[in-house]
Amino acid sequence: MELLTNPDIWIAFITLCALEIVLGIDNIIFISILTNRLPSESQAKARQIGLSLAMVMRIGLLFSISWLMQLTAPFLTISGNDISGRDLILLVGGLFLMYKSVKEIHAKVEEAEQPAGNVRKQSFSSVILQIILVDLVFSLDSVITAVGMVDQIEVMIAAVVVSVGVMMLAAAPISSFVNRHPAVKVLALAFLIMIGVALVGEGLDFHIPKGYIYFAMAFSVGVEFINIRLKNRS
Repeated sequence: MELLTNPDIWIAFITLCALEIVLGIDNIIFISILTNRLPSESQAKARQIGLSLAMVMRIGLLFSISWLMQLTAPFLTISGNDISGRDLILLVGGLFLMYKSVKEIHAKVEEAEQPAGNVRKQSFSSVILQIILVDLVFSLDSVITAVGMVDQIEVMIAAVVVSVGVMMLAAAPISSFVNRHPAVKVLALAFLIMIGVALVGEGLDFHIPKGYIYFAMAFSVGVEFINIRLKNRS
């Protein structure tokens, strides 16, 4: 009851929910692009499984805060740079995100010249494994943000559950919109490459403010929305 009646807790909860939702946008986009490789009847199921795994990972990490803090302790030094477990996860995750995004852009360009029946599909288990790997990276980022903002684990868990719930509701329309507009899909993949570069930078202790990345993407999407409206009018 003390948590429910404390206005400071509510302000922290709402702020953390908003941040978690913003941080989850790149997760939704990546899951949407990955599940597009599945048959249409399996896509919704894969999205729900992927986001459910993201929620489980984040709550699990919150209950393992002491272990999570140990990840920030350096265990390796390369050319004067201290490498921690967190840095290693961010490096691997960022490189994977960049590799996968570039590969998807390449496939998108190739498939534009192929009949629809020749487009390659991936297995359900392969897509889920890729979602798990990326969920781990994004969950680490999300949980570290939560720990830095709020002290009460109950508030962190509630914010994670609410943000993932919003992501589940938004996943289907975002996926449908991205798949309907090829240019938006390429922009989304470019956005993921930028996120991958930022993760690699974080892993090397070079902080790139995500506000710059989100602004660049918002501006690009705004320009694309104008193009779509003009195209629809013509």
